[in-house]
Amino acid sequence: MYENDFLQNTIQQFRALKKMADAAMAQVSNEEFFAQLDKESNSIATILKHVAGNLRSHWTNFLTSDGEKPDRNRDTEFLQGAKDTRKNLLSGWEEGWRCVLESLERLTPADLERTVLIRSEPHTVIRAIQRSLSHTAQHVGQIVLLAKHYAGSEWRTLSIPRGKSQEFHEQMQKKHEKR
Repeated sequence: MYENDFLQNTIQQFRALKKMADAAMAQVSNEEFFAQLDKESNSIATILKHVAGNLRSHWTNFLTSDGEKPDRNRDTEFLQGAKDTRKNLLSGWEEGWRCVLESLERLTPADLERTVLIRSEPHTVIRAIQRSLSHTAQHVGQIVLLAKHYAGSEWRTLSIPRGKSQEFHEQMQKKHEKR
């Protein structure tokens, strides 16, 4: 029972992260998408490319092959090449998300007891899931921060608007009282 809840909640959390990142990126121009705050910072495009590469690598054949695939070159995820257009990067982003969500949807409660490898290091499936969720959330937070910075006063909030916490709380109470 708890295993199914864990899997369903994990899928829900990954979907929520993707939705948040997509909504944030939709609020920036192409120029802002590729902009770096300074030499040591990553652009939204770079973060997106890295997350896409990570998800694709770790979640392709999740249960049967090492999470660090031989065809992944992590270092190049932090470089922008001529083929790294917004359209191409978003296509890779969608592919990475497809890999994680389809893999999670195929998992069974029994799979949670299995061991998988990431860079030859054994991880329980639960640990690998939590590692990926945490890593992805960290980078989605970076995307949101950058998008909010660039959007400035035009930013459309992705969560509870400032000054509306009590109103939201009351709405949630009413919603759950009806159940």
